[in-house]
Amino acid sequence: MFPTSRGRQLSRDALERRVTKHARAATQACPTLTGKKISPHVLRHSTAMRLLNAGVDTTVIALWLGHESVATTQIYVHADLALKERALARTAPIEATPGRYQPTDTIMAFLDNL
Repeated sequence: MFPTSRGRQLSRDALERRVTKHARAATQACPTLTGKKISPHVLRHSTAMRLLNAGVDTTVIALWLGHESVATTQIYVHADLALKERALARTAPIEATPGRYQPTDTIMAFLDNL
């Protein structure tokens, strides 16, 4: 995906250096990036999460990421709380009150004492 000037594959170290260089430059224009970890892995994970949130099927994401198994891509599904909440919202009975469950003080006290 990232060829060298000679047309060969860019090494992981070289890619890491380029990402670091451009992240440092981006920090000048966008100070909120200061202190944030920006690496090829973070960019890869962020892209996968954005694709998942956009409704792209996990099999397509797995192919795009080069995963050998779709099961590997399931970590992104498990990492996305909003996706889980949307799935649960679709299974709620029609007569149920929408929103998150709020336990009573009695239940919270019981759990605190465990």
